[in-house]
Amino acid sequence: MVPSSPILGTMLHAIGGVSASSCYVPFQKTKNWSWGTFWLVQAMFAWILMPVIIGLLTVNDFFTILKNAPSHALWGAFILGAVYGFGSMSFGVAIRYIGYSLTYTLAIGISAIVGTVLPLVIFGGLVDYFTNPGGGIVLAGMLVSVIGVAGCGWAGFRREKELAPSTDAGQKSNMMIGLFLTIVAGVLSGVFNISLEFGQPIADMAAANGAGHFEGNAKLIVSTAGCWVVNMIWFLVLGIQQNTLREFTGKLGIENKVLFKNLVWSALAGTMWFLQFFFYGLGHVSMGRFQFASWVLHMSMLIFFSYIIGVLMKEWKNIHRSTYVLLLVSLFILVISFVIIAYGSMVGESKM
Repeated sequence: MVPSSPILGTMLHAIGGVSASSCYVPFQKTKNWSWGTFWLVQAMFAWILMPVIIGLLTVNDFFTILKNAPSHALWGAFILGAVYGFGSMSFGVAIRYIGYSLTYTLAIGISAIVGTVLPLVIFGGLVDYFTNPGGGIVLAGMLVSVIGVAGCGWAGFRREKELAPSTDAGQKSNMMIGLFLTIVAGVLSGVFNISLEFGQPIADMAAANGAGHFEGNAKLIVSTAGCWVVNMIWFLVLGIQQNTLREFTGKLGIENKVLFKNLVWSALAGTMWFLQFFFYGLGHVSMGRFQFASWVLHMSMLIFFSYIIGVLMKEWKNIHRSTYVLLLVSLFILVISFVIIAYGSMVGESKM
């Protein structure tokens, strides 16, 4: 049995949060590429190449385990991963309507709740987890986390309003569309955690075969493959319709040097996206009996570091002081929630 350490698990989730919150930054370095072209490359690395490479490096008999895995685990994880694929596309479109900060906070906040509660409802243990020693403390930490996320969301909403104060009818319509797509993205993002839970029998097989803390790498490829199929079909069709696939060939006047750099930056973005769930898997195993708290902890870390990066990149430079204070207070509340969840998990582990 793999030894658990909630403190280590929290730190690993933090590393994953840093990677996830900055994974789209490389897109800003690409030149003469549309979003769809960038997305196709990063998706290949995030959802196929990196999961396979790391799976082969960390899991003994990787392909044999996948071949012999229970069909219900394979198909359940794959189909739900495909559902998450629609969420990732909705997320990208929502950003165009209501901005990055607001989309990110609302979608991830909804994902944190859905991805934590639904697996406990589907697979059982909702009451038992919170009534066991330390469970009440973890629940309190999760609720504090929701308050912090809500505060960040409110700060993000105020920021968008301050930077774009005009509120004509067209913008109100865009806001409604963006909010709808954000809700869809948040709910379907939470489904990804359910996909991972469906794939747990695959991880158990890897653990029995000596994978240790890396057991999650065996099931991750199944969930991400479903996501990749949906996105690949969508963006290939879109690329054909918009005639943007030529951006891969350099026929649009893109120099080979620029083309190569675009590929590297896009590959880096996909790798960083993958690393969030590489560290999520390590952190999830380390959380012991409170593994169910991993999703809300990971999502909260993601929001926390996304705002830290936004501040460092001076995205919050020209806002009112009260909005900036609201952001700082909300980030502090998130830090408190991390400490509470880790402490509750430690209490639960010590009384096993």
